Amino acid sequence: MLFKKISDKVLLEGILNQDDKILNWLYDNYYQDVKNHVLRNSGNKDDASDVFQDTIIILYKQVKENSLELTSDLKGYFFGIARNVWSSVLRKNKTTEDISPEINVAEDDPDSNELMFERVVSKAFEKLSPENQVILNLFTEGISYEEIALKMDLKNDTYARRKKYLAKEALMDLVREDPEYQEYLRLQR
Repeated sequence: MLFKKISDKVLLEGILNQDDKILNWLYDNYYQDVKNHVLRNSGNKDDASDVFQDTIIILYKQVKENSLELTSDLKGYFFGIARNVWSSVLRKNKTTEDISPEINVAEDDPDSNELMFERVVSKAFEKLSPENQVILNLFTEGISYEEIALKMDLKNDTYARRKKYLAKEALMDLVREDPEYQEYLRLQR
């Protein structure tokens, strides 16, 4: 089963049924890419294992809740989730390093307002679908629309541009819904 190609449908059913053979196949075929990404981005082998496990759990929940919208091959989708999981870990680590508990920031401090806005956007980003997260991450990394279309198996760069626009709109809708964003706007006046 190690070198056999398995359809995405069979893989998803195996994940849903927690089939050990399928889970082992996923590990054998997907783990190395996740590990390489984590190691290249300030992580270690333990981090890679955690990210891989978290990715499996997220995928399991999406399959179980019937909320999975697979628009590319499963491996690309899986890796996109893993990248988002690792990005989230890095953001959380950076936030805890950047904010010292001894500092008491005044409400009218512009830096405090900026942190509030970043927190609102970060929370909204976490609520986005994995596909939207991947598109926005690729875009912010400076990857061209042509490359985004290729990586995400989209028809063309125009479609990638449209998907990025929709992802950004979805993010902004989530930001606007956040009560903390309303407070941020109040402080900006």
